[in-house]
Amino acid sequence: MKLLLVALFLEKLVLPLQILQRFYEGGPLFMSLILICLLLSILFIVLGFINLKKNKDASKKYLRLTIDSSLLGLVLGFLGSVIGLIMAFDSVEAMGSPSPEVFAGGLKISLLTATFGLFSFVVSRFGILILRWFIKEE
Repeated sequence: MKLLLVALFLEKLVLPLQILQRFYEGGPLFMSLILICLLLSILFIVLGFINLKKNKDASKKYLRLTIDSSLLGLVLGFLGSVIGLIMAFDSVEAMGSPSPEVFAGGLKISLLTATFGLFSFVVSRFGILILRWFIKEE
C-alpha cells in the first residue's frame, strides 16, 4: 500500500519536473523573460475585466498593454531561438562533423524558447479576443 502511494506521488511529480527541465534547457534568461511577459499579459487581461464596468477607457488601456506584452513575449521567444541556433551552429563548427543526434539536440533546445513564446502569445490572444468582445458589447 505504501509503495503504491509513493508511486502515485512520484508520478504526480514527473510532469512538473519535466516542465522545469524544459524551462531550464531553453535558457533561463529568455524563458524567464517570456514567462514574465505571459504573467503580465494575464494580469492586464484580469485588470481589463475588473475595470470593464467601472472605466471603459482603463479597460482599453489594459487591452493595449496586453497586446504589447504578448507581442514582446513572442519576439523574445524568437530572439532566444535565433541566439540558440547561432550557438548550436558555433558548436557544430567547433566539432567538425557532429553526429545527427547532437545536431538534432541542439536544434531542439534552440526551439524551446520559440515554442514557449508562441504558447504565451496564443494564451494572451485568447484573453485579448474575449476582452475585446466584452468591450464592444458595452
